[in-house]
Parts: sequence; C-alpha cells; structure tokens
Amino acid sequence: MINACIFDLDGVIVDTAKYHYLAWKELARGLSFDVTEKDNERLKGVSRMRSLEILLEIGKKDICEKTKLKYSDSKNKRYLEYILKMTPDEVLPGIIDFLNELISRDIKVALGSASKNAMTILNQIKLTDYFEVVIDGTKVSKAKPDPEVFLKGAEALGVKPKECIVFEDAEAGIEAALNGGFKCIGVGSPDVLGKADYVIHDFENITYNDILSKF
Repeated sequence: MINACIFDLDGVIVDTAKYHYLAWKELARGLSFDVTEKDNERLKGVSRMRSLEILLEIGKKDICEKTKLKYSDSKNKRYLEYILKMTPDEVLPGIIDFLNELISRDIKVALGSASKNAMTILNQIKLTDYFEVVIDGTKVSKAKPDPEVFLKGAEALGVKPKECIVFEDAEAGIEAALNGGFKCIGVGSPDVLGKADYVIHDFENITYNDILSKF
C-alpha cells in the first residue's frame, strides 16, 4: 500500500542543477581549472560541502577547512543570485498536474532535498503549499546516499518507508532511497539511474496509476 510520495527538488521539481553548475564552474575557474557537465553529475544530490570536496578532487586542490568554508559560502552566494530570479515558469513539465492528482487521492506529499535553499526555491516557484513536510539540508546532518533525509520525511508524514515512493534524479539519491527501504522512481536517464525500481524521463503525461503499475 502506497500512502506517500517524497520528492527530491533539484532536477525533479525544477532544474536548479544548471544554476549549481554555473556557480561551481565559476568557482573552479577562479581556482584555475574547469568543471565539465559530466563532472557535474557527481555533484548532484549531495551536500554543498561534499560537492566542494568532489570539486577539489577534480581540480586536484588541497585546501584547509577554513578556506573550504569560504569557498562554500562564495559558491552559495552566487547560486542564490541565480535562484532569487526564478519564477513559477521554471517548474518542470507535468509536476503540478501530478502533485494535484496525489493530493486529490489523499496521498501524503513531502520534499526531501539536500539543498539548504529548498524553501527559498519553493517560495520562488510558488509550490510551498503542495508539500505537507519539507526536509532539507538545514534539518539533516548526513548527505545522500545516507537515507536520513527520506527517513525523516517518512517519519514526519507518519508513514513507513515501504509505504513511500521516492522520486529522484541523482544516483546518490537513488541509493539513499533504496538504502532506506523506499520504493524509488528515477527521473531522467536510465543510463545514470538504472538502480531505481523504474525510470521516467519526466512527469509530462504521467499519472499516478502509471507509477503504481510499476510495482
């Protein structure tokens, strides 16, 4: 029995990955190396500090913790400049219809995101009221693939992991969902998200029954 759905934010509800990429790319250039879109796949779905550590590994840079915090803050300020210009037009195709269908069926809905800016983004795109529960980077201490963010979401909704479907666009997020005992739908490319129970390209023309039929 499915009683709840938990959504990642970046790449599932909106495409903020492009803004993360631009901000990380600017930081990398300042450190005299470049970040490719392939490199950026490794940064999806993980915490800001872990993303920075991966970035520094790519650039073969070894810096102290104090400097890491400085770079992390710098990147976040640049990222915020981008997301504060977001509008509801940036909600990905099919998401609003899918959320409305869940609500009409009395399916509980939560957001489970590593982003510390999740509420800012939801407010910008006018989707805050769709989620009964929002668990973001300000409420967890462990990064995906640890399932903490989804476990806290299920707990706040009052449901068991086996009663939830998690929607994720990142490999680390898929692993987090499976590690927590959740059912999981990948949103994006099967080549990247093959560990998910099932993969959809996006939510356009997708119904809740389409999802249930995969389990």
